[in-house]
Amino acid sequence: MSEAIGVIVLAAGQGSRYRQVAGVDKDKLLADCTGRDGAVHSVIEQVLVNLPASLSSRVLVTTDDRPQVARMAQAYGCDIVLIESTGMGDSIAAGVAAGAQLSGWLIVLGDMPFILPSTIEQVVTGMADEVISVPVQGGEYGHPVGFGRAFGPALMALSGDRGAKGLFATGTVVEVAVDDPGVLWDVDTPERLVFA
Repeated sequence: MSEAIGVIVLAAGQGSRYRQVAGVDKDKLLADCTGRDGAVHSVIEQVLVNLPASLSSRVLVTTDDRPQVARMAQAYGCDIVLIESTGMGDSIAAGVAAGAQLSGWLIVLGDMPFILPSTIEQVVTGMADEVISVPVQGGEYGHPVGFGRAFGPALMALSGDRGAKGLFATGTVVEVAVDDPGVLWDVDTPERLVFA
């Protein structure tokens, strides 16, 4: 099913918790972090590097005040969708609408740089039309999350800060057991730039 799956990278949030610690002018998506492979990239580039090549339909949703993030995403084959809101629901809706013809959507958070490519592939393998595929690490739901075609209208109806978790109650959830702490590791503060 992966040939018809679109990747939506959410990169519109302003990272207020990160900025409180690092400084108001510091964008966490552009901060350097050392990946699990030892290579140093910005947070957003690390996210993009980890996307499997088989997922060629890619959209990054961001705001117009992040030209560096947009350029980086374009270099990795992403189409750019600019929105005015920083709400997760608005970002998901815009990303899905940009690829409404696809068979499913993999929602990837732009501040989660330590997810293994093999984990992403496992989540995609669990996807189907009426299924939500979610990685589970140590009993906890993580990211990225895959939504089959049946969820398109509900995803496009999301708005504000509310993400797609509420949809879990409306469909079949396939729990993909992974051995990857990266699915739970987001960069909320500067010390989270180092995976441990």
